[in-house]
Amino acid sequence: MSGRPLMRWLPWLAGATLLVVVPAVFSQGFVRLLFAECAIMIVFALSYNLLLGASGMLSFGHAVYSGFGAYAAIHALNWIGRSHVPLPVTALPLVGGIGGLAAGVVLGFVSTRRSGTAFAMITLGLGELVAACWLMFPRFFGGEGGVPGNRTVGTPLFGVPGWNLGSDLQIDYVVGAWCFASVVAVRALLGTPLGRVANAVRDNPERAEFVGYSARQVRWLMLMAASFFAGISGALQALNFEIVSAENVGAVRSGEVLLATYIGGIGYFHGPILGAVVFVFFAVALSQLTKAWQLYLGMFFVVLVLKAPGGLAGVIARVAAQVRDGLVRQRARVLSAMGAAVALALCGLVLLVEMTYHRTLDATQGGSIVRVFWTDIDTDRAWAWVLALLPLVGGVLAFDWVRHREIGASQAPEARASRVE
Repeated sequence: MSGRPLMRWLPWLAGATLLVVVPAVFSQGFVRLLFAECAIMIVFALSYNLLLGASGMLSFGHAVYSGFGAYAAIHALNWIGRSHVPLPVTALPLVGGIGGLAAGVVLGFVSTRRSGTAFAMITLGLGELVAACWLMFPRFFGGEGGVPGNRTVGTPLFGVPGWNLGSDLQIDYVVGAWCFASVVAVRALLGTPLGRVANAVRDNPERAEFVGYSARQVRWLMLMAASFFAGISGALQALNFEIVSAENVGAVRSGEVLLATYIGGIGYFHGPILGAVVFVFFAVALSQLTKAWQLYLGMFFVVLVLKAPGGLAGVIARVAAQVRDGLVRQRARVLSAMGAAVALALCGLVLLVEMTYHRTLDATQGGSIVRVFWTDIDTDRAWAWVLALLPLVGGVLAFDWVRHREIGASQAPEARASRVE
């Protein structure tokens, strides 16, 4: 019994330790950019999962709430700078949360009147409506240039001289602290009666109505909660980049959080956290290595939805269950063979994609030579394309052969038993 509380608190302690250690240990700007982007996307994805995972509401315009939070924070930041108001800039994410909440109150009153597909279409229309307003109201949205800001204004945190968010280390700690606080708050919200009733409305709204709960009011309350945390993520993004533009409320941003949440797994609390980290890896880290990162992200998303609808969190839960049951040890050889086949096929796929991208996009600038896997490959040579096809086809065939052998081996005892009978 003494080990169970420790295991319950271990993920929280590990997360808090990472948020403290990573900014202090890694001084490279790229690592800190990854850290801040992951923390911001984690808050954003968790807020979205309050709608999708907890309440069953698919939204195509969630960036509206994070965008309004970002604009509220950047305008408050500029107001502090102009008026010399003695307010700490570190409290601006709360202002962003209030801005997102205000948008959620107004827009949620309209959108939550319907559920299911109708709700999704309403959010899509509202998102496009807000995105179209950036040229109509340039004083608020900043027009094409956006609204810049300076996060070093205001009073230092706790009155400590030099703590004015001027350095990357300071902003990383502020972003990490707000991320951790938001994760704790979302987890607490899901354990409240409102969170439980939202699950009931998601699963069976008619039955929830029958026992006395208003499904529409529950959806509205959950949307307001989601918009509050989305506003916090938008404010953190505004402080991190010191500028807010129309992209913050656009459909692309809404699609990003949808992908991140689904990749992680909407049925698990930690799913959006995993999905946010993976999405940032694709969007920030992988984009530095290849122009085809969006293609890889799309293929990864499609395969995950087809083969693992529960997302990465579902895959981890399934593997953990098999480890506890001893199935992984029994199937170690089969799983190793499948993993090797998948790795071989992925190598061939990457070769083909990179060669095709170079052939169509970069051939006029860099000639016919493309560097993949630390090797220079001439895309003008036919043998190069054959060598790329071989591992792809071989990996697919090997995986299919191993899978069929595994199916045959699992069915053999049943066939022998039926013959004996």
